[in-house]
Amino acid sequence: MRIVALGGIGEIGRNMTVFEFDGKLLIVDCGVLFPEDHHPGVNVILPDFTAIRDRLDDVVAVVLTHGHEDHIGAVPYLLKERADIPLVGSQLTLAFIEAKLKEHRITPKTVQVKEGDRRTMGGFDLEFVAVNHSIPDSLAVAIRTAAGMVLHTGDFKMDQFPLDRRITDLGAFARLGAEGVDLFLTDSTNADVPGFTTSEKDLAPAIDEVFRTAPRRIIVSSFASHIHRIQQIIDTAQRHQRKVAFVGRSMVRNMTIANDLGYLKIPQGTLVDFRKLEKTDDHKVVLICTGSQGEPMAALSRMANKDHAIRIHEGDTVLLASSLIPGNESAIYSIINALTEIGANVVHKGNAKVHVSGHASAGELAYCYNIVKPRNVMPVHGEWRHLRANAAIAVSTGVDQRDVVIAEDGVTVDLHRGRATISGKVPAGLIFVDGDSVGGITEDTLRERRRLAEEGSVTVLAIIDAETGQTAELPEFFTKGFSCSDEDLDKAGAAVEKALKDAASNRQGGRSLSLETIIERATANWMRRFYNRTPVITAIVVDA
Repeated sequence: MRIVALGGIGEIGRNMTVFEFDGKLLIVDCGVLFPEDHHPGVNVILPDFTAIRDRLDDVVAVVLTHGHEDHIGAVPYLLKERADIPLVGSQLTLAFIEAKLKEHRITPKTVQVKEGDRRTMGGFDLEFVAVNHSIPDSLAVAIRTAAGMVLHTGDFKMDQFPLDRRITDLGAFARLGAEGVDLFLTDSTNADVPGFTTSEKDLAPAIDEVFRTAPRRIIVSSFASHIHRIQQIIDTAQRHQRKVAFVGRSMVRNMTIANDLGYLKIPQGTLVDFRKLEKTDDHKVVLICTGSQGEPMAALSRMANKDHAIRIHEGDTVLLASSLIPGNESAIYSIINALTEIGANVVHKGNAKVHVSGHASAGELAYCYNIVKPRNVMPVHGEWRHLRANAAIAVSTGVDQRDVVIAEDGVTVDLHRGRATISGKVPAGLIFVDGDSVGGITEDTLRERRRLAEEGSVTVLAIIDAETGQTAELPEFFTKGFSCSDEDLDKAGAAVEKALKDAASNRQGGRSLSLETIIERATANWMRRFYNRTPVITAIVVDA
């Protein structure tokens, strides 16, 4: 069996792993990565489908371990290339992806499963195991083939007191371990955190304190799929006699689905349309919205920028009920500062116990290794510090160092005769979604965007005498992003004229460059020398 991650290793997001056996492909998860500050203009980042694009007919299914965007968000883009790939997942996970696909006008072929189920897809015998996470209905998957068995945990933790009373099935892990797990793919996100992850229910006192002391409205920002956290907010709101409204398209959509399927329990009379809350006393209002990761277009970001129908006022309390995804810190703290400037009281995991992780810490991972006793281990889902920490835990529980595979996106791992070894590499670059464009944006494009943002731009309009190749009048400069005095621009124009004269002499000697290139080089050299700047320069040449 060959295993290759097309995303999710060395990063938090873009999770997608392809398993190949007997000419058939099985995909586990197909998620997105959220852009960081150095990805200007990018909406989301996809896995690279290049390695499987010519073999999409060999794909027997996509198994979705749970309904978070970093595991299902890229499914619409994959199904646009082959729409009838079966999607296998739990009830809630499939409901979330079906709603998302409806927006893309795709009707998927789905196979609903639950913990304990077994399904055969192509040459893959799949068994699904209940795991606890920050979203209900999460599953691990055991993949049996004639080449061996792989156990993929998906995202999981071992909360012993979950709100839905659905715990990680360690009994199933032990049973699979006794059968013989040849390769264990384990969630690495919290591998560098000692001990055990705090239980979700332990947040109740801190959340209650926020509600008890807030003098005016409470605005809660969370992932649009964090049903357990939102359930706690709703329960606390009811106890404090506050009305709740959902704000934001994805929040309304997901919570409606969760409520309809019974995963979210909303007491009668608690939920109202947010427009009706405008006439409600502030101390009786709770708004639940998206934007806890600083996303520019999310509801909370727009509120902070005063670009939303809902305005934050002095005395309001804003509760950020999610963790900070690595890379998003500056965007989140920018929003916290903007809200604080308005006069809001911002409560977050840095100053109150209002968030717990959905991922297993080091103690839980060690516990699982001791139960499963895998022959080989491949840490997934995490940055390099997480992957290395996870590998160290595996070794400390008795896994031979040679049997721990630290791969990266695109690296192929072959499972053969009980040994997992790195065998090669396939393309697994970042695929950027920019508006309606998929893959058209390259790292060069982003580099130019960053340069435009940091250095500005200069457009040079030069009227050239076609016979002499010289300027008919002094070039005109249009600057964006920085300012130059007219006197300095005249000097830059003189530098351009000199460069054109020198080029004319060189041309007679046989060397030739386009007039645009000559003007751009001369302007760039002058800007770098006298302004210590490297703006993006564009020359426009007009015949006199």
